[in-house]
Amino acid sequence: MHIPPYNNENKPLVDVDDATTPLTYFNIVKLREGQTFEFQVPGYETCIVPATGTVDVSVEGEAYQGIGLRRENVWDGEPEGVYVPTGAKARLTCTSDDAEIFVAGAKFADVLAPFAIRAADIDVVQYGSDDTKTHRKIKHILGGKHHDRVGRLLVSELYTVGQGGWSGFPSHKHGSDHLPDETCHNEIYNFRFNPSHGFGLQLLQAHGDKVGEAFHLVDGSTFVFNDGYHPSVVAPGYEMYYFTILGGLSQRSLVQYFQPEHAYQVETIPGIKDMIAKFK
Repeated sequence: MHIPPYNNENKPLVDVDDATTPLTYFNIVKLREGQTFEFQVPGYETCIVPATGTVDVSVEGEAYQGIGLRRENVWDGEPEGVYVPTGAKARLTCTSDDAEIFVAGAKFADVLAPFAIRAADIDVVQYGSDDTKTHRKIKHILGGKHHDRVGRLLVSELYTVGQGGWSGFPSHKHGSDHLPDETCHNEIYNFRFNPSHGFGLQLLQAHGDKVGEAFHLVDGSTFVFNDGYHPSVVAPGYEMYYFTILGGLSQRSLVQYFQPEHAYQVETIPGIKDMIAKFK
């Protein structure tokens, strides 16, 4: 499902028990200096990540100050965040001129401890090449480094490197639990482009279908899906970013099933096996 950009007025774009992706949650909160926003998501652990701006965060009395380093856009420095345990009350206070904050969530029953993710904690992996049109950088906010502190939620930022090229290739899916070959993970993307008038395409192909669907992506597009092969591409002359939320049905670690006719391409893309390992 493609959700075009619109003013959601700080209400969830993908709410709890969503019909398409019941394992994930997503909100975009926009604040001006001094404004506050409180939320509580029963049954879901969440992670607060400023796209731009800086916020002070309080989680059940635990205070985390000065979260967020970026000013202009998501290319303007490293991400930071705060992990919010399942059902916990969180309060955001904007301390910059303005702030746009992503709130990512995954269904999880247990209650863990909150913690901050600073720029130095981000796990970065870069793979692909200009020759293969797959050059990409991934910044894991809640990745393998925090595996023992998080339930089912995986949060990353993905950047195309250079201008133009493919992401999510070779085509893969993760719509059902068939271990050891595949896990069921619902997924949400929010896209940004540099310059902001850029565009791309998100493909979605059901298992067994020869022809899938293509969705026109613009700055601020959100894409929500629970199954299917899902590569994306950005037009030449533009850089593409997408904020990624994954929520697993039975485990946190992601196992991707590559489309059989394209799976051999894994061997042609430099560094992709290291990228795959990071999600495990």
